[in-house]
Amino acid sequence: MADTPSDRFRARILEVFPAHAAREGWTDAAFKAAVTEAGLSEGEATLACPKGAFDLFDTFAARADAAMLERLDELDLAAMKVRQRVRAAVQVRLEAQQPYKEAARAMTRALARPTRAPEAARLLWRTADLIWRALGDTSTDENFYSKRAILSGVLASTYARWFSDESEDNEATWAFLDARIENVMQFEKLKARLKPVSEGVQTAVGVAARFRYAR
Repeated sequence: MADTPSDRFRARILEVFPAHAAREGWTDAAFKAAVTEAGLSEGEATLACPKGAFDLFDTFAARADAAMLERLDELDLAAMKVRQRVRAAVQVRLEAQQPYKEAARAMTRALARPTRAPEAARLLWRTADLIWRALGDTSTDENFYSKRAILSGVLASTYARWFSDESEDNEATWAFLDARIENVMQFEKLKARLKPVSEGVQTAVGVAARFRYAR
């Protein structure tokens, strides 16, 4: 909710920026054009976005995250299996950006630069974290990090497929998403089967170490 002058100015810029980004890329030129269309002065634009278009990465992603969470609140997640919940979350996240698909594509290209890798990773991680929290995840051990890392990869690859998808109602993207989730589920099953073996090996190594180094 915009409640400060900078928030309100940024919201006005974001309202018109996607159309410019779709044509000119996620650039300073697109940012300046959006500022002009929004009827803001240079000083107001600087107050809203000191780093120009760079500051809109976060705002654009946050808007999609908010729309995603709002849509998830409308779903009966408790009646779904975990894979169905994850699938629904990723799908509504993309659907929230459907009207701004070309701007999202421009943002992804801009974030692909090596110098912007940390920002890209941060935004992906934030979305993955919001999804898992919305789905009721309460893990605090290594699963907390592995779940978010894996989902970040699923999000990134599904977005890449979505950008090239020309099928009706994004059917190809949803099929791709289903396949990625199935890959993850199979990996988790394999990891669960290997865990007892791994623990047994660690125990054996520990016993051997005590014999080897005991005084």
